[in-house]
Amino acid sequence: MAYFFFIDESGTDRQDSYYEVLCGIAIKDSDLWKIVSQLKNLEEQILGTRYSGNEREIKGKKFLKRKVFKQAETTESILQPERTILAKECIENGANATKRHLAALAQAKLDYVKKLLELCAQYRIKIFASISSEPIRETDDEMDGLLRRDYVYAFERMYYYLEDKRNEDQGIIVFDEIEKSQSHVLISQLENYFKRTLKGRQRSGLVIPEPFFVHSDLTTGIQIADLIAYIISWGLRLKGMSEPSRPELNEFVELIKPLRYITTREIGDVPDMQIWSVTYVK
Repeated sequence: MAYFFFIDESGTDRQDSYYEVLCGIAIKDSDLWKIVSQLKNLEEQILGTRYSGNEREIKGKKFLKRKVFKQAETTESILQPERTILAKECIENGANATKRHLAALAQAKLDYVKKLLELCAQYRIKIFASISSEPIRETDDEMDGLLRRDYVYAFERMYYYLEDKRNEDQGIIVFDEIEKSQSHVLISQLENYFKRTLKGRQRSGLVIPEPFFVHSDLTTGIQIADLIAYIISWGLRLKGMSEPSRPELNEFVELIKPLRYITTREIGDVPDMQIWSVTYVK
């Protein structure tokens, strides 16, 4: 048995988001196709058509941005099946969309995200995230071969998750594709971490060191990770995170909180230190 860890980032543009988030989700291999199939069905049931594809992609900044919430509130809740019909028409012919079309699509987007997170809970998907408010590196040299600390924290918690299962499950890392030269740098850093550090060598027994890179618009697991990373970046606030959150995201924050994983390890003089899978990296 294996677990796929789909990993994506949010807030890396540093334009208007306060926090950068590296987020991974763990999906059991035997559950992956069931989840993908059910989410594709949800797209058609809620949005009236497949939203992803044809230059469209399900992403947090498209489904959960402030404008979507404002559009959803411009009219009362639109009931099914009218909402689905209007959402489909808006997607397929946005140029002729009315105010009611836009409201229906916005309401459908929010409902889709809610149903997606409920499905994650149903399949016991776990989330792992490192949150930072500034670039996190061991040194200032991006070419020094060292893996960023936010990656190290995330991989540590993924390893603990697999280790706690005690049945030799393997972790397969799947990244959203980035620019090719950046991919080579990341692969080299991962190799250095898993081969040349003591903890990395230990963790390579459960986490396969060589990742896969995929197109996010074609990969449902990456789309889930992106949505959750966005919710964490804009909505979740842990100790030490002083920047304001967006209150309209509170409902979604409450849905992702149970997806976190908690374990205990002996750290220094503390025999049973609690370690959460979502952490703020200072």
